[in-house]
Amino acid sequence: MIKTFRLSEVDCPVCAGKMQDLIAAIDGVKTARIDFLVLKLTIEADEGDFKKILKQAQKAVRKIEPDCEIEEI
Repeated sequence: MIKTFRLSEVDCPVCAGKMQDLIAAIDGVKTARIDFLVLKLTIEADEGDFKKILKQAQKAVRKIEPDCEIEEI
């Protein structure tokens, strides 16, 4: 299943790339992509894993951008 989310408070494309790499490394994530221009995060994973993955993804993005929030669209 593929889901798309909105990101807030991302200041630069380099930071977005680092976040993308951290999210892609989360167990259960098949693919992760951040489009910096529109601040959207797309994650592909099994449907049952999304709740766990989102918690881990939120921690991962805050390592790079402490004020960043992942919001469902």
